[in-house]
Amino acid sequence: MLELRKDTKRQKYRDQWMQCIQKYLAVYRHDPHGPWAAAGLYNAGIMYGDLYQLSYLEADRQESLDLLGRVTRHFPKSRYSARAQKAIDQYTPDQATAQKSAADRPEKQAATHLQPSAAQWYERAEANDQKLKENLRLQKFRDQWIKSITAYRNAYQAEPDGALAAASMYGLAGSYSGLYKWSRNDVDRNQAQKTLEDLIRQFPNSPFTEKARNDLARFAPSSVHAASPDPVSDVILSADVSNRPVVEAVPGVASGETAVVEGLRFWSNPRYTRVVIDANLDTIFTHHELREDPAIGKPQRIYIDVHNSRLSKDLQKVVPINDNLLSDARAGQYNSDTVRVVVDIKSSKTFKIFSLKNPFRIVLDVWGEDSVDGVQTAATETGVVARSNGKLPQSAIVKQLALGVRRIVIDPGHGGKDYGAPGYLKGVHEKQVVLEIGKRLAQKIRTQLNCDVVLTRDRDVFLSLEERTAIANTQGADLFVSIHTNASPDNRAYGIETFILNLATDDDAIRVAARENATSLKNISDLDSILKDLMNNAKVSESTRLASYVQKGALAQLKQKYSHIKNKGVKKAPFYVLLGAEMPSILIETSFISNPRECQRLTNGHYQDLLCQGIVDGIKRYIEEINPMAFQRRQMEKDEG
Repeated sequence: MLELRKDTKRQKYRDQWMQCIQKYLAVYRHDPHGPWAAAGLYNAGIMYGDLYQLSYLEADRQESLDLLGRVTRHFPKSRYSARAQKAIDQYTPDQATAQKSAADRPEKQAATHLQPSAAQWYERAEANDQKLKENLRLQKFRDQWIKSITAYRNAYQAEPDGALAAASMYGLAGSYSGLYKWSRNDVDRNQAQKTLEDLIRQFPNSPFTEKARNDLARFAPSSVHAASPDPVSDVILSADVSNRPVVEAVPGVASGETAVVEGLRFWSNPRYTRVVIDANLDTIFTHHELREDPAIGKPQRIYIDVHNSRLSKDLQKVVPINDNLLSDARAGQYNSDTVRVVVDIKSSKTFKIFSLKNPFRIVLDVWGEDSVDGVQTAATETGVVARSNGKLPQSAIVKQLALGVRRIVIDPGHGGKDYGAPGYLKGVHEKQVVLEIGKRLAQKIRTQLNCDVVLTRDRDVFLSLEERTAIANTQGADLFVSIHTNASPDNRAYGIETFILNLATDDDAIRVAARENATSLKNISDLDSILKDLMNNAKVSESTRLASYVQKGALAQLKQKYSHIKNKGVKKAPFYVLLGAEMPSILIETSFISNPRECQRLTNGHYQDLLCQGIVDGIKRYIEEINPMAFQRRQMEKDEG
């Protein structure tokens, strides 16, 4: 930017400005929650404002105000917020000043190379559209669609009442609609719909208006969808789709490569089954649920289409499951760039589908008739019943737990090829420390609480994050406790914190979740829609209570013998390992392995012992609160046994 401001010759060319602006926007897009995000937006906004001083294009001023406004709204505590507001005031002159500015505007500033005409922008848009039509591969890249979108928008803004204005709006809507077919991002769909509505309102007599009305009708919900061939049989699926195709919020494929579907895995018990589809690259997918069709001998089934993908030659195409809920999972190459996976259902109450990254996989959770949204009702024993809307009452999970916390799953994080965070001390890694803590904790729970304990791993082996939750679900756990050590680039950071599954409440929580999920900050933000769909208030409430008692217990024990014990509190964050857990579940960041003092302590048996005792104290307090007679009853059972 400094070089451009010093070079008055380069300032005459719009493309020089746009190159700088795009670089600043790339900083923001690379990490929208990162420390440089506000700076990227601010500088892009300032450059648009400076460009406006030369071009006098209203579109440039509006872009500047939009970017600067985002800084003040989304980064109010940033040092760029006040600067952005000052610039907004500068670029929003009062009416008298605006009129004077227009009267004094030098005509020579409106040079052709600085402000392409509406016709030139429209010509660029049409040329890019033609490239997209001729090259299917280019359609998979969002930036290729953005070229058309930008050109059509600039064509309209250059002459909002001109001869090409309506055509530009129609082209803009078409580009957003074309992008939506690949991105399946509702934002793109809504932009297309809004643009068509604006076109109809602003240009009621345009020849494009009738086209816009016809296109707009296609956005209306449809109850029936076309039949599609089943990739692993010759039978045509009847058009009995009970719900609209659901497209997960997974951005378009980041590279031109085709994803390879490499595996099908599953875990199950009589009332719950998790199926995972593994792929080597991020891609998009859709799914349908199909009702049973006795006429053609087809059971109820779910099929998942993995787009821009091919089937691995080594994949087992039919995976028998044969539990109470599912018969099998079958995979086939549906067409040249789509893999379809069909899951045959024996009996189910509900299901959820979501995706995880690094590596990319699609997770299907299916629950049986004795579960409501992933929580077993146990109605015959407790009298708990679901509301008419299918949701459990707020107190349902508490009443269920009144039967007693009998089984606890302890999950030592990482393992095998996944070393976790490196310690401040040479040779110390998170996977070793948390395994030792997990074993100590399991032993204490067995002896002091008389609970059955299942360790997701009791040796140095690798487990995927979705496998850990599946173990807890299939083992019928009443509580799930995941053990980790924290880490920070700043080795002065220290303390203990406990997390529950929810939307993150601060930047530190997002950072911790990104590290434990082994993914990017951007991918963390993509989890919002998944979490809203998977969580219920009762589980959040009980997890919060458990986390609070465990956090207090650990601190109380450690403070008896150690100084500099910092309470970082109970926090919320979207951890993959907690997604889909049926029971109250928490993740404990026991201490900072990156801190010199705490790394030394984490490798000390006495420190581990006190830490585990504090966790046990917290679990015991939680059990006593939901069932005051629990331990008396267990002692009686032990004495009788």
